[in-house]
Amino acid sequence: MPTVQFTMRVDAELKASLEEEARREDISASQLAARAIRSHLSAKEAERVAIEAAVLEAEKGVFISEEAFTSWVNSWDTNNELPPPKPDIFPDTH
Repeated sequence: MPTVQFTMRVDAELKASLEEEARREDISASQLAARAIRSHLSAKEAERVAIEAAVLEAEKGVFISEEAFTSWVNSWDTNNELPPPKPDIFPDTH
């Protein structure tokens, strides 16, 4: 893929860290910075997709009550650990 120039300002400490890591990987600092930016943007997109999916799921109105969730968590590391709770709050269909 063709590249274009992109300039940004960073503090001296970050520049030195970037250059040191690039030296260790035997690549240019620009390549390492591009890889880091690509990775960050990919993670942000995955986060956005997960949030959108969670909102769609929440809009269904099916939830686990705080009481059921708290009972489950409080049972952890005990001799009577409970299975994960199932939804117990459903939308009113009236």
